[in-house]
Amino acid sequence: MQIDSKTGLLSAAQYFASPNQDERPEKEKVSLLVIHNISLPPDQFSGDDVKDFFLNQLNIAKHSYYQTIGHLKVSSHLWIRRTGEVLQFVPFHRRAWHAGASDFQGKKECNDFSIGIELEGTDKIPFTEIQYAQLVACTHAIMQAYPAITPHRVVGHEDIAPGRKSDPGPLFDWSRYRAQMLMPKASV
Repeated sequence: MQIDSKTGLLSAAQYFASPNQDERPEKEKVSLLVIHNISLPPDQFSGDDVKDFFLNQLNIAKHSYYQTIGHLKVSSHLWIRRTGEVLQFVPFHRRAWHAGASDFQGKKECNDFSIGIELEGTDKIPFTEIQYAQLVACTHAIMQAYPAITPHRVVGHEDIAPGRKSDPGPLFDWSRYRAQMLMPKASV
């Protein structure tokens, strides 16, 4: 897995350009990786509703919950499905709209300097083996392309928006992920 430095795209991902992106502030260095979870409808894992949500194509008549989120304009750099499929919505050098009101070590507006990865999931159900494998592989590629992202600068959404967000949730195995993240690429 590699990131093309010109396009900002991950070689292993299918790319769907989200309209919910823009330029990062001038001279802002990418230095944070934020892990999230998402499922649409909540707690369900099938279909393309998350993809449609990031592309502003969500059919709000499809589920009552969608009427509460249909107006939102959000995106993430990557979405890792439960099958291990990786979709990219925003090139890494551009700003995705994933963190919202956020703060990391006293620096606000984390979208300005972070990369967001959404895992297809919920706080209530464990993530799949292949999701962890793909997340580790993506993390290695991102850390190689953006060396300011160190292991201490990989966090959950809950860490930058405490009280407002809970993802990736209590069932995300941080110990496992961090141990694998620190292994050389070939060992993953």
